[in-house]
Amino acid sequence: MSREVIQYLVLDRCDRRCNMARYYALTIEPTLFGDFAFIREWGRIGRPGQRRVEFLDSPTLAMEELDTWIKRKCRKGYSIRE
Repeated sequence: MSREVIQYLVLDRCDRRCNMARYYALTIEPTLFGDFAFIREWGRIGRPGQRRVEFLDSPTLAMEELDTWIKRKCRKGYSIRE
């Protein structure tokens, strides 16, 4: 089984009219204990953000969680950073 499943994705939401410049980073990383960490970090661009870590049993579950959050954030106006 390959343990090199590291996904890193950053989404942005900027609106100059509202003085809004936010980011949302999503990461999947294997842990030392055989499970996978799904990490979400969010905040204002250029500032330290908040961070939440969720541990999942398989890379498949982690990818499903990643897809769910991408869809959720895109509905709120975020776009994937190039």
